[in-house]
Amino acid sequence: MNTATVHTNWNPHLYDDKHSFVFKYGEGLVDLLNPQAGERILDLGCGTGYLTSVIAAAGATVTGIDNSLEMITKAKAQYPELAFKVQSATEFYFDQHFDAIFSNAVLHWVLQKEMAIDCMYRNLKRSGRLVLEFGGKQNMAKIVTALQNSLISHGFAENAAIPLWYFPSVSEYTSLLEKRGFRVTYAAHFNRDTKLADTQNGIKDWVRMFGSSFLKGIDEPTIETILDEVQAALKPTQFKNGDWYADYKRLRIIAIK
Repeated sequence: MNTATVHTNWNPHLYDDKHSFVFKYGEGLVDLLNPQAGERILDLGCGTGYLTSVIAAAGATVTGIDNSLEMITKAKAQYPELAFKVQSATEFYFDQHFDAIFSNAVLHWVLQKEMAIDCMYRNLKRSGRLVLEFGGKQNMAKIVTALQNSLISHGFAENAAIPLWYFPSVSEYTSLLEKRGFRVTYAAHFNRDTKLADTQNGIKDWVRMFGSSFLKGIDEPTIETILDEVQAALKPTQFKNGDWYADYKRLRIIAIK
């Protein structure tokens, strides 16, 4: 996971245990990437390395980068045969350029989006491809709105206003890519309600994992009260047949340099 502005302390064990949907859904994106033997591919925001290993299994030479030391440490331990580096999505550089750059569930963390696009462009070979998926416009709108409402009601309006994510529309992001020189060959924005692992505390766990920056400086009893309120507010729409669901909306893009 990469973030250019707000630092999130990632728990790689909780990520793999209760939030593995992040990379499991990414397997379909690897199919879209269609990695070939001998290709040089960058996994941008590789997390704990699962999708990096899937790409490598196709015979490609793959490098995973992430700006979380915790994630990279676990990735190296799980896949010691693969190359992983701690690097930011807005500042990475490699002497040898890539045939493809792949990124799953990462770029919505990167508020300096033009810098990330510039970095991807500079590190691709001519005619190299981008294959991306990340949160699109209105992603998690129900969860975020409920959380912000509860924070404000408890006197934490500043926390509620933290700029944590970037969720663009199709036209906004493809325009940024085209402005930099990419040719966009595929773009889709789609709903993907996503089942959360914990049937009791699904929403609360999700906020602690991905929205912890909203909770900084708040004492634990108050956090627990806020999370209870958020989960209760979302139960009518996000609790279905005994399971909690996050209201995800995704952008999926292929572009050529």
